[in-house]
Amino acid sequence: MALWAGRFSKEEDETVNAFNSSIAFDARMYRQDIRGSIAHAVMLGECGIIEQEESEAIVTGLAGILEDLDTGKLKLDPNAEDIHMFVEAELTNRLGDTGKRLHTARSRNDQVALDIRLYLRDAFQDIQKLILTLIKTICETAQQHTETIMPGYTHLQRAQPITFAHHILTYAQMLKRDYSRIDDAIDRMNECPLGSGALAGTTYPIDRNRTAELLHFRKPVENSLDGVSDRDFCIELCNALAILMMHLSRFSEEIILWCSWEFKFIELDDAYATGSSIMPQKKNPDVTELIRGKTGRIYGDLMTLLSMMKGTPLAYNKDMQEDKEAIFDAIDNTKLCLKTFIPMLKTMQVYKENMRHAAAKGFINATDCADYLVRKGMPFRDAYKLTGTLVAECIQKNLTLETLPLEEYQNMSPLFTEDIYQAINLETCLKERKSYGASSPEAVRIQIEHLLNDLQKLEQS
Repeated sequence: MALWAGRFSKEEDETVNAFNSSIAFDARMYRQDIRGSIAHAVMLGECGIIEQEESEAIVTGLAGILEDLDTGKLKLDPNAEDIHMFVEAELTNRLGDTGKRLHTARSRNDQVALDIRLYLRDAFQDIQKLILTLIKTICETAQQHTETIMPGYTHLQRAQPITFAHHILTYAQMLKRDYSRIDDAIDRMNECPLGSGALAGTTYPIDRNRTAELLHFRKPVENSLDGVSDRDFCIELCNALAILMMHLSRFSEEIILWCSWEFKFIELDDAYATGSSIMPQKKNPDVTELIRGKTGRIYGDLMTLLSMMKGTPLAYNKDMQEDKEAIFDAIDNTKLCLKTFIPMLKTMQVYKENMRHAAAKGFINATDCADYLVRKGMPFRDAYKLTGTLVAECIQKNLTLETLPLEEYQNMSPLFTEDIYQAINLETCLKERKSYGASSPEAVRIQIEHLLNDLQKLEQS
């Protein structure tokens, strides 16, 4: 019989019981549920709300349940309504009336609000560790390619020369923001809802600061109604995952393009690609394609959470039970994508020659040609127009800026001299981009150094 059955004159319909049950997915929070219950029991004993001996017995009993669940000696009851009821029923089974005292001054509403916060705090620490590992992997790859020239793109058209290191370090910067975005969300979430009761607090002389301290929260939630009635922290953290996955998806899209024969800038290790059931020559970047697909799935989890909360009046409503499957799904799939992406990136082969060959085409040194004229006194807009005319002439004559004869340059402007060829050399174009955060090997090495220093600080914090 359900622990809340006193008010009812008949058993719950089996279909409703199955519909109402959440243990199939909230069972993963058993460690957090028990940790929260231990803190609650300690506080009840210290405040004299229950006898100290009872508090100690409850703590010992809960520790035993935790150990038995961890070792598999105790199996979860699939017929239990949720993990909270399962743990309380098991404790009562072991301790009798003493076990029944655990729920004094507590509701399932503040209990579940506590459990999900504790679980998310733990889970997102794991995600942050994976983010740091991925940033480190990007830095290690970048260190090998600070002088590997490739075309930079806008509108997927060749634009200016950059290095492969500079390109992939962009994602390291995005990931660093993803890390801090999670940090910010966790900090806002890190208030303890325990003691909020069902919605209005409690008449017992509890010490909410003590439970917050025991569970390593910054402080108790200020408003008991707020403590049980919002899941904005789930939404905010899921939003952080959606942005993180958007970055992984963009990186994946570029890897997919680079793997194609049309680019052939890289090749994935065989362990991170698949073949075709009918075409024996195929090597498909399925890992990155799945990451793109799972990004949409996590967007869906975010929309589920937003839609779930948009029409719920205060305080708790059963709609909010739907928070867990959505946020758990987002967590699980983000972890899976990160764990797969890291070794895939680490083992991929980079074809420097193909990148350099692509960079030699597409007039990606045209801006440098215009800058050459500007340095010799021509206004930039005039230099821009003249260089565009030169590019059109090269296309018409099937030439490049490097192969256009000097007399053709000088027909356009007497400012052109023999040194134009050095100015538009790709290595020169790259080396001269020395501004902070730019693509010269020197500037890129500084970026890597700063990232690695930031990583060290984050790992030690």
